[in-house]
Amino acid sequence: MFLALALAEDDCPVSCVCARESGSVTCRDGEDSGELPVDLPKWTSSLIVQGKNMSALRRGAFMDNATELEITTLCLSYNGIQTIEPYAFLGLSRLHLLDLSHNRLESISALAFFGLPQLRSLYLNYSVLPEAVMQLYSALSLQTLENLHRLDLAGNRLKSIPLASFDSFNLHMLVLVNNSFENIARENVSGLYQQRHLRVYLALNPFRCNCDLEAFYYWLKNSSQCPDVGRLVCSEPENKRGALVERLRAEDVDCNLENLEAVSYVFLGIVLALIGVVFLMVLYLNRGGIKRWLNNIREACRDQMEIYHYRYEQDSDPRLANVAV
Repeated sequence: MFLALALAEDDCPVSCVCARESGSVTCRDGEDSGELPVDLPKWTSSLIVQGKNMSALRRGAFMDNATELEITTLCLSYNGIQTIEPYAFLGLSRLHLLDLSHNRLESISALAFFGLPQLRSLYLNYSVLPEAVMQLYSALSLQTLENLHRLDLAGNRLKSIPLASFDSFNLHMLVLVNNSFENIARENVSGLYQQRHLRVYLALNPFRCNCDLEAFYYWLKNSSQCPDVGRLVCSEPENKRGALVERLRAEDVDCNLENLEAVSYVFLGIVLALIGVVFLMVLYLNRGGIKRWLNNIREACRDQMEIYHYRYEQDSDPRLANVAV
């Protein structure tokens, strides 16, 4: 009887590999493709599920087991997941690490991560499609992940940080590598100044190095919160392409200087326009004298041309002049 109970506790789900010593259960590809494994051993602390082609994580997807799971690490990468329904991770209250990398998330419920008070690391690399970015913003704004230390969002074509504020988390690492950031908003920079312990990775983003980059530029200069600062390069404008952001000159991102230059050009244009108007007015007021002056020049030119014409007729044939003599 005791042996039967022991075997039941150690039963491994179909198409999975179990290692009780490390507490891990690994399920890849298998015949039950599209479904999460059920009846996991009680001792499971690490669950890896890959290649299952599951389109959605349903509400209470981890509540099918007879007992509450003690899983601390859950890897669901490369499963083609498109939708995360509300309360999908209920029953995983002890979860510390959740890896959802390399999926195709089109829909993320605002309550997708509800019930994960102990979550410390969330990986969403190369998973969030453009239509789900605003939904991710909502899902990360409910203050249900207050213990989150690491958030990985690499390769998602993000143009802004999908966090309402940094105060709702206990973030120590934010990975934003290989996205579409042209700048970091001024309000985000202000929040980063207040989170001195936070490290932000930003390499492989197409930064637009103009005066809008000023706040972010001075944050890079005055803090050590960006470990990969030496890999941040300008994408635009053309004359700064490939230049390191940290090696830009202060005047390259000085909005006041740029505005002053623009004002100078406007002022120069106004002065030239006034000079042109004054010149036209002088011409108009002196139109009579100018007309007489032009007539005099024309008459003088006509007299001169008649003299040249007469001399030409006289000197046109030197032999006739000799005969006349």
